[in-house]
Amino acid sequence: MGNLHVTKLSKKKDKANYIHQLIKDIEALDFMIENNMIEKAPIRIGAEQEFCLVNEEFLPNGNALDILKEINDHHFTTEIGNYNLEINLDPFELKADCFSKLHQQLKDLLNKAKIVADKYNTRIALTGILPTLSLKYITIDNMTPIQRYYVLNDAIKVSRKQDFNIHIKGVDELNLLHDSLMLEGCNTSFQTHLQIHPDDFIQSYNWAQTISGPVLSICVNSPFLFGKELWSETRIALFTQSVDTRANSFLLNEKQSRVSFGNHWETGSITDIFKDNISRFRSLVTAEFEKDSIEMLQNGEIPKLKALSIHNGTVYRWNRICYGVGGGKPHLRIENRYIPSGPTTKDEIANMMFWVGIMVGRPKSEDNIHETMDFKDVKSNFFKAARYGMAAQFKWKGKLISSKRLILDELLPMAYKGLYKMGVLPRDAENYLTVIENRVNIHNGSEWLKKSYRNLLKRKKPIEALQVLTANMYLKQECDYPVSTWKILDKEVHTTFDIDKKVVHVMNTDLFSVDKKDSLELVIHIMQWKNIHHMPVINNKKNLVGLLSWTDIKNHINEIEESTKCVQNFMKDELITITKDTPIAEAKQRMLENNISCLPVVKGKKLVGILTSKDL
Repeated sequence: MGNLHVTKLSKKKDKANYIHQLIKDIEALDFMIENNMIEKAPIRIGAEQEFCLVNEEFLPNGNALDILKEINDHHFTTEIGNYNLEINLDPFELKADCFSKLHQQLKDLLNKAKIVADKYNTRIALTGILPTLSLKYITIDNMTPIQRYYVLNDAIKVSRKQDFNIHIKGVDELNLLHDSLMLEGCNTSFQTHLQIHPDDFIQSYNWAQTISGPVLSICVNSPFLFGKELWSETRIALFTQSVDTRANSFLLNEKQSRVSFGNHWETGSITDIFKDNISRFRSLVTAEFEKDSIEMLQNGEIPKLKALSIHNGTVYRWNRICYGVGGGKPHLRIENRYIPSGPTTKDEIANMMFWVGIMVGRPKSEDNIHETMDFKDVKSNFFKAARYGMAAQFKWKGKLISSKRLILDELLPMAYKGLYKMGVLPRDAENYLTVIENRVNIHNGSEWLKKSYRNLLKRKKPIEALQVLTANMYLKQECDYPVSTWKILDKEVHTTFDIDKKVVHVMNTDLFSVDKKDSLELVIHIMQWKNIHHMPVINNKKNLVGLLSWTDIKNHINEIEESTKCVQNFMKDELITITKDTPIAEAKQRMLENNISCLPVVKGKKLVGILTSKDL
């Protein structure tokens, strides 16, 4: 759908026309399959590289359209966030050194983008979720100003009739309401495509579902979102909720999310998968249609099934069936959507080869996997991998097995056999699959990020730690050494880049606060127990209304037992405050000028932190 001019589907006439075209597309696809018109050989691979644009402080940089215009290459296209871009790589025949060739093209295109980005003081980061993303970057103002994104955003909001409720629980917990589709802009993926023989499609699709959990477990690279440590691959939880057209009150019924793993094995025909999507999900957008697909076939033309492609572009299965036309011939492929971007291009190509190798290396004994494995075990494996990465234990053919043992003992040997069968050069297979093996034995991207960040937090506040983490990730990416070779960052690590120190880098956000009507006795004890010298006072709207300092109340400690006094009698209500984006030097100056040792940090009237002279 990305390259199509779409409009919101609202008028009855437009809906009727669109549905007519959609039904004709299904009939045309059935006709092409029944008459052996779908290409069976050669088998090709392809990929889409999404990436982040960051400024000199490793924060999102919303200049994607300027950079895209100057790159001026048809391989590049936009994403929903104005700090993301995408590269569509050329398809390569699955043989010989195809993975090395694809890797080289990817590096060449990224280098082309880097040259242009450098003119705009911008860098390119490969990561599933950029660690330095914060809520201010996911507003509608940061949506790429292209019609199809606004149309899709409006259509999904109308369908939901309420804000998006995001709740993800990992080591930390994230709970937020959001009013737009821009949460999707947090996710960057390395989407992998494999052309499938039409006679083997259903078996291949079920196999792709089966191996999703184990493959994802070694590829995870997105443990953080808005500074919270959540799942090993947080993209899975976030994307599922960020484009959900269901209202929260309907989640208990059987309606399926537009982003889903599916609910059952596929046992029908190829078009049954499309029919199921059309039956479950109403069309959100439309476009202009010039020809009827059936008429095109009758005239000897190959249709692009435009209406079906539009609908398929708004249904996001983690393993998605795709129809396309290349070289005048129609083909079918499976798109793997769950593999994240990064940590390096070599890691990404290794992930792709591992998946493709297992797909084409499927043993005959697994042709009817739907008869030997319970689909719910396969689905459970996928979400275990997203949560726990390599720590996951999988239900595999009736037994419980660790991710490590399953990959090393069964899936890696299977991948080698499959690649050799397709004529991939042994040196190419060994070059990239060794990356997977080393990752199993050392660490994957998510583990490196989590361990490094936890170390950095021993010396730094979260915001600075995330910037230093992202800066060092970028430096290592530039060398293109696989993530398994990266040394975990030490707590003393800094960055050679200039990060402009602001209040947000040093303020305290783990706050205790009180109400103005709370008893002084309680507050004095809290301050003594927690060694706090300044206590913010907030009202029932969470607005800052006062500040209580130890200096103000220390003379009343001896009166506590007989005191019934409340906080309101002792707090200061004429406050000098500061914002989190204020430079450190300015914060110091403000403290000196006013002879104070504490500045409440506010956003509007809301308290977001405390800055003390000790922090400085």
